[in-house]
Amino acid sequence: MDWQPLLLTFKLALITTFLLLIISIPLSYWLAYTKSRLKPILETLVSMPLVLPPTVLGFYLLVTLSPSSSLGGWLNDHLGLQFIFSFQGLVLASVIYSLPFMVHPIQAGFSNLNITIMEASYVLGKSKIVTLFKILIPNIKPSLLTGIVLAFAHTIGEFGVVLMIGGNIPGETKVASIAIYDEVEALNYDTANMYSLILFAITFSILLVVYIVNGGYLKRFWK
Repeated sequence: MDWQPLLLTFKLALITTFLLLIISIPLSYWLAYTKSRLKPILETLVSMPLVLPPTVLGFYLLVTLSPSSSLGGWLNDHLGLQFIFSFQGLVLASVIYSLPFMVHPIQAGFSNLNITIMEASYVLGKSKIVTLFKILIPNIKPSLLTGIVLAFAHTIGEFGVVLMIGGNIPGETKVASIAIYDEVEALNYDTANMYSLILFAITFSILLVVYIVNGGYLKRFWK
């Protein structure tokens, strides 16, 4: 059994989750409190990966970022960025595809906060940035944890979009989900089963920890 696809999968999931956290906190904050008319449009765009077939997203990324396209050619010629059939392409596709799994829990956390704590912070002279990081974020830790875990687990399970944008290059874009598909096609069910069991065990354990922590079961147990 080749461990490279598993290692590449978790590397991709970690990088994607980190980038999503940086992107999603300000985006979720804006979506939770804005009264802009653009809010429904942006919420729709963020949520599209939930209902859009991954092959559709992968196809449009493939067409848009291909070196033969205007944008892809400019990125390649001026910035030296090659997103098609590369690991950075997997990261970009994963960030877009897993975005709602990070944004929605964090946005819900902000929306459910009592707005008076934010108003009290402003009355005390705190800026919006200080209020966000010192007051609001510490009060939505369960939502942050949920978003982080869901984005990480969803990235681990991606198949269609990473196959379309990254192909099947060993050591570069061949993640675990693609390795499972290859082993099934080759009728190597034992190896496919090993990959699947490892991914199942890890994702199950991660989700179980989230439910235990967010449900307060540890506090009840120690009482």
